[in-house]
Amino acid sequence: MKVLVTGACGFLGSHICELFKELNWEVIGLDNLTYFEMRRSGYNRKARYYNYNLLKKMDIDILVEDLLNCHKLQSIEADYIVHTAAQPTMTLSISNPRYDLMNNVIGTFNILELARKLDIPVSICSSIHVFGNKINNTLKEEGTRFKCSPESIDESEKVLQGDISPLHASKMSSEIYGQCFIDTYGLKVGIMRLSGMYGPRQFAGMHHGWVSNIILRILKDLPVYIFGSDKQVRDILYCKDAAKVFLSFYNNQVPGLYIIGGGKECIFSIRDLIDFVSKLSGKEPEIILKERRFGDLYYFVSNIDKARTYLKWSPDVLPQEGIENTFRWIKENIKLFEGIK
Repeated sequence: MKVLVTGACGFLGSHICELFKELNWEVIGLDNLTYFEMRRSGYNRKARYYNYNLLKKMDIDILVEDLLNCHKLQSIEADYIVHTAAQPTMTLSISNPRYDLMNNVIGTFNILELARKLDIPVSICSSIHVFGNKINNTLKEEGTRFKCSPESIDESEKVLQGDISPLHASKMSSEIYGQCFIDTYGLKVGIMRLSGMYGPRQFAGMHHGWVSNIILRILKDLPVYIFGSDKQVRDILYCKDAAKVFLSFYNNQVPGLYIIGGGKECIFSIRDLIDFVSKLSGKEPEIILKERRFGDLYYFVSNIDKARTYLKWSPDVLPQEGIENTFRWIKENIKLFEGIK
């Protein structure tokens, strides 16, 4: 069996490649190895090639090509496609909406077309950001902790509520195209709305990857910036659990939309995380409060019942274990994070 993974050298993509390789699939990775998104946080090119080199050591073939202009794409043969390549950050979508559109919409369309040509199942990655940030109203400003009951959000929740950024528009557009290929062509498309991913090999910054970013900043004695409130809450999802959902989709092939997160068992606030990492590291970080950012989502807890029912998937790694694993990996690889600002 052969799987094509786009964005293979990214955080999620590298873990998906590793999972399928361990199961003796033939894995083809595609990645343009762009440095554009990482350099804003101070990463050097050594960090950008870390996952590339790791996958090469696993004997995984990597095509260094741009998905928007990849002449080799039409000659690829595969049994399954996992499409993780994307522009992931709200801030970059606002500063460069055309870049966001091309990568998240046209890139996804190109992959759907390839899957249609090959007549194979395909998974695409969306985001809980498609809901907009009106769910922020659930936040209760009481004390230093999040004080409301853990209301979870399922696939029936209204989308595009509140402030709408280019990232909201591009991710929603990619979902619509996914559903279009299901309805029009009968393609087996899994549309995954992912929430709060974290874990080893995530090169996070203040624009995305908040769990890994806070761990990194505490370990490097850098101030932790909080935009709006430390009571912002997510159900966080460990990287290896996130990777497994794409295997589950291939094994079950029930097309449609799925919310993929840690669920109620994996709820963590920014304050919870800072306190937990402070205990692990023995360090008390400097905390700098900033104004909330446009489009930020303050509260989200995933209802993953649909994925449990149809994909036979649920996460295994609880936050305490996952955060400790992430903390250990960042500490052991701290030299990769030189220049972070």
